[in-house]
Amino acid sequence: MSKKNKKNQNEEVKAVQQEEIQEQENLNTEQEAQENAPEEAPETTIAKLQEQLEHEKKEYLYLMSDFENFRRRTIKEKADLIKNGAESAMRDLLPVVDDLERALDAINKGGDLDSLKEGVDLIYNKFIKYLESQHVTAIDSTGKEFDTDVHEAVTMFPAPDPSMKGKVVDTTIKGYMINDKVLRHAKVVVGS
Repeated sequence: MSKKNKKNQNEEVKAVQQEEIQEQENLNTEQEAQENAPEEAPETTIAKLQEQLEHEKKEYLYLMSDFENFRRRTIKEKADLIKNGAESAMRDLLPVVDDLERALDAINKGGDLDSLKEGVDLIYNKFIKYLESQHVTAIDSTGKEFDTDVHEAVTMFPAPDPSMKGKVVDTTIKGYMINDKVLRHAKVVVGS
């Protein structure tokens, strides 16, 4: 290699080293500038943080207040529903009570026995239709398998024939269901 080429290579290496040194100095200068940048006074920072804290406290209090109002309103609505929940059911029973009062008046006046029986049958049918409109249905028990989910055994009685063992022989008090839930268990006599 000639002296000229070596000299050119040395100059190029020196130039690259100079550039690296210059870049390092620029980085150092930027870091010093950032480090020496004027910081906010501690009092200003504290004031800003206190202001932000007060704002957050107010937001929290508003949120808690809204939640408390919601909770109170919900409790009041539930209490009103419980208190007045049976209102429509009772209102629909009043015509049946009126019919029963008329039947009692007719009995006291000594009316015709056949017409009294017919009137009581009409009242009974009206009441059964009302129960059906409220989704209340009677539990059909006599002759069915004894089921503890819907029946309550009052007593065991010898079955009239072997096919009635474990089945309901007689229903002493009829059971009722509302929307597939037992309202009152049927009290039954079970064949043994």
